[in-house]
Amino acid sequence: MPELEISLARKQGNLPDSCGLGSAFAVIGGKWKALLLWQIHQAQPCRFGELKRLVPEISEKMLIQHLREMEADGVIHREVFHQVPPRVEYSVTETGADLDYALAPLAEWGKKHQARTEKDKGERKHGDRHSVLAD
Repeated sequence: MPELEISLARKQGNLPDSCGLGSAFAVIGGKWKALLLWQIHQAQPCRFGELKRLVPEISEKMLIQHLREMEADGVIHREVFHQVPPRVEYSVTETGADLDYALAPLAEWGKKHQARTEKDKGERKHGDRHSVLAD
């Protein structure tokens, strides 16, 4: 019976949503959101300039856009302090903390996969050198 449900879900085009992945990836999709969530959770509260220093590869435009989307999704909280100069701090909500904890096993898998990939590349490179020397 599960095969029938999966087949039906594929036909309806909503397999990721039926298993929850679609909703999760909608919140953390893209190159930066999961990293930003992790950084804010580690350093909270976190100011915009601090995030820019922690993730220097991200453009200011993308950082602003992702922070707004993450706030709208309820995973971070933006607090504005009305002072001169104005100050804004970002912190992780309870939902955001749950998501960050849920991403931890995925991050561990990524580390293992990266190490395995690098090892495989090294072995291929090393193997290629020996094959050239053997010729």
